[in-house]
Amino acid sequence: MDSQKDALQRIIATLANKNEELQNFIETLNHTLGRVQVNSTQVVSDLEEEFDTVYSILDEMKESMINTIKQETVRKSHELQNQLTQSTNALESAEELLEFANNALHIADEGEFTKAAKQIKDRVTMAPAFRLTMKPKATDNMTHLMVDFSQERQLLQGLKFLPVPRAPEIVLGDCLVIDNEVTVTWRIPVEDSKIDHYILEYRKTNHEGLPRVKDEQCWEVVDNIKTSEYTLQGLRFDTKFMNFRVRACNKAAAGDYSDPVTLETRAFNFGFDSTSSHLNLKVEDRSVEWDPQGGKGVDSKVKGKENKGRSGTPSPKRTSVTRSPAPRGARDRFTGESYTVLGDTSIESGQHYWEVKPQKDCKSYSVGLAYRNLGKFDQLGKTNTTWCIHVNNWLQNSFAAKHNNKAKNLDVPVPDSIGIYCDFDRGQLSFYNAENKQLLHTFKVRFTQPVVPAFMVWCGGLTLSTGLQIPSAVRSFQKTENGLGGSNSSISQQDPSTVHFCCKNVSSCFVDF
Repeated sequence: MDSQKDALQRIIATLANKNEELQNFIETLNHTLGRVQVNSTQVVSDLEEEFDTVYSILDEMKESMINTIKQETVRKSHELQNQLTQSTNALESAEELLEFANNALHIADEGEFTKAAKQIKDRVTMAPAFRLTMKPKATDNMTHLMVDFSQERQLLQGLKFLPVPRAPEIVLGDCLVIDNEVTVTWRIPVEDSKIDHYILEYRKTNHEGLPRVKDEQCWEVVDNIKTSEYTLQGLRFDTKFMNFRVRACNKAAAGDYSDPVTLETRAFNFGFDSTSSHLNLKVEDRSVEWDPQGGKGVDSKVKGKENKGRSGTPSPKRTSVTRSPAPRGARDRFTGESYTVLGDTSIESGQHYWEVKPQKDCKSYSVGLAYRNLGKFDQLGKTNTTWCIHVNNWLQNSFAAKHNNKAKNLDVPVPDSIGIYCDFDRGQLSFYNAENKQLLHTFKVRFTQPVVPAFMVWCGGLTLSTGLQIPSAVRSFQKTENGLGGSNSSISQQDPSTVHFCCKNVSSCFVDF
């Protein structure tokens, strides 16, 4: 019996534990059931909130349509009621006339009968019953005010959560880098009619390949692009490459970025070498300006012997003010009337392009190329190691190409901005109107050492634009020119102002003017 009691006690303990577990489970179920109700109510509330705008629009449309039906009902009722009143009055008049006519048939006196018949005839002629249109002015048909919501119903029945747009794919073969513009083209791998717009991001880099995590450049953003192509304009290519990525957006969310691509944006970048400039030139980042107070007070007799007897850039009036120039390395690189500054980057190979814009009141300036061994008193165009075009607006206007102290007057208007093209390997230096890309002059040169951009300015200033690709118009012209064999005669036929120099060594073979 004791063993039975022990067994019973174990059963009781097991049942008690199970009851406790069941009780806890029931409480969990009750709590979950309560939360289901609460969460369901919240979800319904959220859903109703999302649909409130739609309901509001539908209610407004419903009310508007009901008002239209009511207005149409009032219009038709008014017209039919007026027609009914007119018809009722006409019927009463006709019945009275009919009774009068029947009575007239019984008049025995001929005179009275004739008089009554005439009256009946006149009244019949003017009777309203004969002037009424026996056709209702309105119908009872209201079907033209019915609405078919079948398409809208299907649309609403197909309503679902907007999917996140797929990542676009940049079509590298369709991307274009030309004239300092970049056109990026992409496509969506799966057609998605829900896409509202695209976001394009780009950044400059000197690293080839995929973007680096610690790239020094931040992403630039172009938002709200409606097509699958975009062109970035007016860029300055001061890096070798640019990274691009794009993402698609719908009304709800933005998708993942496309795989980034890297496009080459290589261009010729350089600045003024301030350590090489004449003391009277004030050199800043991208500009150089003649400064009469910039140099020491030098006696006008101190000039280079090689300038003696030459007609060059006119000397400005000396001032008695003397300044102690700030330390600036080799700022005595040029002196005398050689108001020159060189570029800080040498050209040793390849094709390059840059532009120069003078100040409107600049009296004299030159732009071109030079070897770095240019003498401190040498002026651009007066040695066999410099090639330039020179503009003089002082006393007598002139526009000429200069080399080895010979000049060729250019019979074209002086442009507001000048483009310089150098093909070192082919030995070609060309000058263009930077606005319309008209060829101004071409030198044919056999360079024997690296060259640098060179500039002279007096009484005025120049602004430099670099980081420019070779314009497509210039590149196309150069291809045409080089395709003609590169001979002096064939190239000169392209432009009467084109003159060519063939410099094989320090002493040049010069085509006389």
